[in-house]
Amino acid sequence: MRTLAGKTLLISGASRGVGLAIALRAARDGANICLLAKTARPDPRLDGTIYTAAEAIAAAGGQALPVVGDVRNDADVQRAARECVERFGGIDVCVNNASAINLAGTLELEMKGYDLMADINVRGSFLLTKTCLPHLLESSNPHVLMLSPPLNFDRRWFREHVANTVAKYSMSMWVIGMAEEFRDRGVAFNALWPRTYVATVAVRNVLGGDEALARSRRPEIMGDAARAILVRGSRECTGNLFIDDDVLRSEGVTDFAQYRYGEAREEDLLPDFFV
Repeated sequence: MRTLAGKTLLISGASRGVGLAIALRAARDGANICLLAKTARPDPRLDGTIYTAAEAIAAAGGQALPVVGDVRNDADVQRAARECVERFGGIDVCVNNASAINLAGTLELEMKGYDLMADINVRGSFLLTKTCLPHLLESSNPHVLMLSPPLNFDRRWFREHVANTVAKYSMSMWVIGMAEEFRDRGVAFNALWPRTYVATVAVRNVLGGDEALARSRRPEIMGDAARAILVRGSRECTGNLFIDDDVLRSEGVTDFAQYRYGEAREEDLLPDFFV
């Protein structure tokens, strides 16, 4: 029976939303979770902290190691990997969930907004992956999972927010490139993206508020899809840009009503970016 029991995951940005959903699903298997996140104190704009996330992981059946830090900071990332290995003995899975979004056009986007997306999405995911790789290479079934979209070159995704698109697509390009680079060494690189809006802080604060939330799916769909990917053999499952409900259909799931956040019908759910 495929399971994440006893496996160790290092997840960036796992104090809420999709990152936390992935952590909680792995915890239900009995996994060890190292959380690298910035939110150490309650913030009225955000849901929970790294410590409330750690409590939820423990309650779900996993072991949690919260590491307060920023994926943009080399020393923080190196410390997270070091403490994770010291506590759990290794790293089996690296999940690049931390991300920044800014939908401004080229003339409107301030450089600090551009830098934030480039530093977190592009550099941060590369840094965390690179830092975990020596430990992943010692795992029996190593996986890297990027929370990034399929490479859809329809020009509408570039026209309105080209900087955001390039930053997110860069994460998916890491998947394609590193999957080939490490194919012979058995490390899997895959991306996962939602079919619809997912009820997260980004949807509430940036993409449409309560109206968008009502037409979203719950983060648990991403947690279930991520788990389905991460239990697969790393040598057989690599280089894919997955969509959440496609993954679950391949696992035999037919009822997606369980994932709806609001009362909207399936056909009224909002399609997410790049899908």
